[in-house]
Amino acid sequence: MKFKYQARTKEGEMQVGFVEAGSRESAANILAGHELYILQIESAEKKSFYDAIANIFSRVRRKDMMVFTRQLATLLEARLPLNTALKTLREQTTHLVLKEAVYQIAEDVDAGLSLSQAMERQGEIFPSFYVEMIRASELTGNLSEVSGFLADYTEKEAVLASKAASALIYPTIVVTLFLAVGFIMVTFVFPQIGPIFEQSGVNLPIYTRILLGAGKFLGTWWPAVIIALFVFAIIIFDYATTSEGKAMVDDAKIKLPLLSKIFMPLTMARFSNAAALLIHGGIPVAQTLEIIGHMVGNILYRDIIHEVAESVRQGELLSQAMAKYPEYFPPLVGQMVAVGEQTGKLEQVFTRLSAFYNRETDSVVNSIVDLIQPILIVGIGILVALLFASILIPLYSLTTSIGV
Repeated sequence: MKFKYQARTKEGEMQVGFVEAGSRESAANILAGHELYILQIESAEKKSFYDAIANIFSRVRRKDMMVFTRQLATLLEARLPLNTALKTLREQTTHLVLKEAVYQIAEDVDAGLSLSQAMERQGEIFPSFYVEMIRASELTGNLSEVSGFLADYTEKEAVLASKAASALIYPTIVVTLFLAVGFIMVTFVFPQIGPIFEQSGVNLPIYTRILLGAGKFLGTWWPAVIIALFVFAIIIFDYATTSEGKAMVDDAKIKLPLLSKIFMPLTMARFSNAAALLIHGGIPVAQTLEIIGHMVGNILYRDIIHEVAESVRQGELLSQAMAKYPEYFPPLVGQMVAVGEQTGKLEQVFTRLSAFYNRETDSVVNSIVDLIQPILIVGIGILVALLFASILIPLYSLTTSIGV
């Protein structure tokens, strides 16, 4: 069997690869023999559809992560030892998967691992942004401050997600009902009345002819169409999990007009928050950028930030290095960073940028959420009008011709 592993060398460098072994334990022994510290190891065999469904139902909810992070921040701010805080959290956590993860983290910390290393081994629960922020806080010695930031951040994400979900409940019900009614009418009702129009010789509008043709096709092949759509959705979902698919999705987040209005300020807020915390902790700018590259949650930004870090190492100013990528760093960021470099207040500049982009993210998301319902309702109204007009207009023409 082939296993995919994520490990660190004795020098602390990350190493990712594959190893052939008869079992998971054998693979772990092989890696240990090469003096690698294993962070994660899993089968590289293709997961079954059943496993994918099981992972969905066992996933830790955003609300549980929000509660866990806030409790962790509160305990650390109270200056409790880390191992004591983790054991307290394990007792208070009700979600079984998260409870087991906290137990494993506490065991790893007691065994001498850092909190970030222990969380990294639970990569299915703690995202890379979360882990890297904890790792950065360990470098700067402000774990309680960063955990408080993560608590605020997860709460903010939970509020935005809840607001979006609440706004989408009614439109989702309406859209689902419309699709169901439309499918039944086009597939089963239209084919029954189509011959009447053909025999009467009524001149049918183009959209009526399209719907009648679609009804004939779906009336015969609707099981195959449903299966094809289901298979297509699985293929798209599977592709989106590959490296190439993730890069394409990340590129769309930044370049598509509507998505960029959300993800650009969100990414800049993450970037600025992390930069302010790391610079406050005394981390050099180039190293700060290398760490941030793993935090932003975007493959394209990760590569670009690493290139910016390399330019800074070669003696270039951060503002000048960022100016090479205007599509990814808005002019405001470069100008503010330039001011920070001239005045020696780079940390304060990133703090202000973080506050600005956090407000912009909130404003954009709130505006989009407020517009979702009216836009969907208007769109569905237009589609319903076309659907009924495609039948009522020919019927009116038919009754008129009979009356004459």
